[in-house]
Amino acid sequence: MENATIFLKIKQRLNKLASNDYDNIECWQVVEAFNKGMTQWCRRNLHGSNSMKEGDEQSKRRIDDLQVLLGTKTMIMNDRKLFYQSEDLPDNYFEWKRLEVEVSNECCPGTRRMTTYLAEEANVELLLRDKNKQPNFEWAETFCTMLNNQIRVYSNEKFEVKNTTLYFYRQPVYIQIEGCVDPYTQQVSTQNVNCEFKDDVIEVFIDEAVKIIAGDIESMTQYQRAQQSVEGNN
Repeated sequence: MENATIFLKIKQRLNKLASNDYDNIECWQVVEAFNKGMTQWCRRNLHGSNSMKEGDEQSKRRIDDLQVLLGTKTMIMNDRKLFYQSEDLPDNYFEWKRLEVEVSNECCPGTRRMTTYLAEEANVELLLRDKNKQPNFEWAETFCTMLNNQIRVYSNEKFEVKNTTLYFYRQPVYIQIEGCVDPYTQQVSTQNVNCEFKDDVIEVFIDEAVKIIAGDIESMTQYQRAQQSVEGNN
């Protein structure tokens, strides 16, 4: 869907297509509200705090709607004896999915893929002492934690981490309207950047944007209508 269509649909649902009063909506307000609504929708549906109580990949619809945000990155790991520490998470990192880890041991040639669990940093000492949960090359299991925007894969000095691939949800690409001035940075958008989601999902984002703008201008009828439309299309 083109940005001009999004802009028109938002103004239409706010009843501002031919308005000359103080509630005229500028392009930067549409862009800000649309991008904010898109981010809120992604957080809500990844977590499952929606009307259907479904998180990511808990239904075909969630898989279909959110797969566009899934990405991978090969992480460089540094040996810290007890664990291997990664480089910083990608700049566009949004939410964890899984970690693929390949390790080697001096007793066995080649590499072996590990089942790697994301654990809480507070439980590291307990997990390292627990015979059933500590890193184990024979059982091909280990755990990792996240700290200071980095990942720690625990080896307990039992194996060497060779290859690590992070699967994650990235930040959605924000739309831009050519010629629109961002009041926060005073920069002018030099190109149109369209929304990367499917048109049916964009329609939900439009209602999210309408809900935000309607709340800002205290237009309760439009706010309630947009709220009902958002929840009804989850």
